[in-house]
Amino acid sequence: MVRFEKGSIFTTQGQSNEFFAPTVVSYGTIIEGYCRLRRVEEAIVLLEEMKSIRIEVNVIVYNPIIDALAEAGQFKEASGMLERISVYGLSPTISMYNSLVKGFCKAGDLVGASKILKMMLGRGCLPTATTYNYFFRFFAKFGKIEEGMNLYTKMIESGYEPDRLTLHLLLKMFCECERLDLAVQVVKEMNAKGCDSDLATSTMLVHLLCRIRRLEDACFKFEGMINRGVVSQYLTYKKLSEELRKSGVLEMAQKVSCLMDAIPHSTKFPNTFSDRPPELRSSIMQKAKVMSDILKTCRDPRELAKQRGSSGNTVANANRLIEDIQRRAHAT
Repeated sequence: MVRFEKGSIFTTQGQSNEFFAPTVVSYGTIIEGYCRLRRVEEAIVLLEEMKSIRIEVNVIVYNPIIDALAEAGQFKEASGMLERISVYGLSPTISMYNSLVKGFCKAGDLVGASKILKMMLGRGCLPTATTYNYFFRFFAKFGKIEEGMNLYTKMIESGYEPDRLTLHLLLKMFCECERLDLAVQVVKEMNAKGCDSDLATSTMLVHLLCRIRRLEDACFKFEGMINRGVVSQYLTYKKLSEELRKSGVLEMAQKVSCLMDAIPHSTKFPNTFSDRPPELRSSIMQKAKVMSDILKTCRDPRELAKQRGSSGNTVANANRLIEDIQRRAHAT
């Protein structure tokens, strides 16, 4: 438990232990820190301490606690905290409702998420595009096209304007389900709203067109991307090029290569751990294990400082090995 006492950091320079009384900001900052570290139980202890010394709690203090509880799947506790806020005469914020919707959707509990959405509407708190996007993330992840389309229709009919992320999530869902017709509709809607096709949009469409063997259309899309100044990822280029060569369309494959060669680009695939040298992987794992062992048994920052002496040599050696390998790689 954090105690703000005389002689702590809350004293003035040059004066003998002058005590500064902690405020809601002081407690709120530490509570948010605990929540970010996923130590929500300790954050709740501080919350109760605030009340015991009669520091008025505002909704800003509750926000990270409800978010942390929902993130941990403690929905009963998070919902209880939401109701407690109302009892205290405070109005739950859109962030609190969104945290619960996000948590339920990540847990795959759409019934729970829908109940929160209905609760919001019943209390006059209007959902935002962010609220709906948590649902669309779930639909995109599991390819639930019908549910996604139904929610999108209801969203539009209710007067809500989708943002760019909403349309990206819909496009991702349609591309992964190989629904080119619906994907094209989303792209048209994005363009109508002034959202030009960016790297993510173009990449999804090129990959979809390759999967459904619409290689000529994939080349056309790839060329349009390059002409707009959008540099393709090397992975996308290689996939398209390989599909063209497998299909014997060598002229198109050569055209794609020429387009890619005409612009500065990386020749590396997305960075993955397995691509790194064996000795570098080993040193990273060694460092991670050392730090993991320390963190498993030590929660107090002061104790961590003591542990640093015993584990520092191992971590330092791992760091030096990593730096040496990176220098040699750069030199070559």
